Amino acid sequence: MKNIARVLWILAFACLPAFGQVTPVTISPSDSSVVAEVDGRTLTTVDLERKKAGSLLQARYQYYSSQRKALDQLVDEELLAIAAEHQHVSVDELLEKKVYKDIKDPTEDQLQVYYEGMESTEPYPAVRDRVLDHIRELRRDKAKAAYIKDLRAQASLRILLAPPVASLNLENAFVKGAKSAPVELVEFADYECPYCQQVNPLLQKLQEEYGDKLSIAYKDFPLPMHHRAQKAAEAARCAGDQGKYWEYHDVLYYSRMLDINDLKKHAQVLKLDETRFAKCLDDGKQAEAVKKDLEEGKKMGLPGTPSFFVNGHYFHGAVDYNTLKEMVDQQLPARPSPQALAQTASAK
Repeated sequence: MKNIARVLWILAFACLPAFGQVTPVTISPSDSSVVAEVDGRTLTTVDLERKKAGSLLQARYQYYSSQRKALDQLVDEELLAIAAEHQHVSVDELLEKKVYKDIKDPTEDQLQVYYEGMESTEPYPAVRDRVLDHIRELRRDKAKAAYIKDLRAQASLRILLAPPVASLNLENAFVKGAKSAPVELVEFADYECPYCQQVNPLLQKLQEEYGDKLSIAYKDFPLPMHHRAQKAAEAARCAGDQGKYWEYHDVLYYSRMLDINDLKKHAQVLKLDETRFAKCLDDGKQAEAVKKDLEEGKKMGLPGTPSFFVNGHYFHGAVDYNTLKEMVDQQLPARPSPQALAQTASAK
């Protein structure tokens, strides 16, 4: 219990920046402090937040990313310290006796092959020892990373450091899931983006796992280099006019067929009113709706797709399932640890 408490203590203090303790100043909408005077006119923090929200969000996300990297290192160090305490040794002794003990040196032939790939002008005998030390270090780092991964999997660990927050307008968005869901995930995405195509099944899996605890909203952010993305986004919204937005949305992602003729064939497969769908698509009925989403994303300075907001907390990139799950878990009410449940049961 002492060791678990130590991890939770560290995480608790590590997460304080997310609530404004030591992060760059997060300005409250009610804070109207003057930050500049220009020829007799004043600029306040409210002006700064309203007119430069996108720049500030991205700056805060960069800071969060640095914090998260440092926090992960801190957690890894603490997990190693706990493991060492369990075995009554120092961390260095733990690594030498348990993690590095089975690492073998490369053979002479392997060293020669590595040297040939270096394009070095020095002769092999002159660099051999340096090559050997480098390969040893690579293998030790790999073994240490694998060991820490196992420690993380076995530990009672919850990361509470949250990304920066932004407000969103979902009036124009299609939402899947319960309206009363405690967690709302909003994705800004592009149907032609390969990373968005890869993440879509992960989002489906996420909603299956969390059920009524999670709702998912989709916002269109067609990138200029993806020439078919705009019309694909309009087509999904045209399908939405006939009550089949999410079915069409998923077809676009798993088929990856986005030419105009393909968009109309999808409507046929989903048994939409083809004439009504074609008119909607050809007339650009949904173009303005797509543009509104795009402009909203631009104002927030979104660097690309996919970009996500979980209860307003922003993160982006080609994320894996564990990252999505972690962000959702952060926003759910805290669940008692197995240790706390065991204590409660023993007290009865």
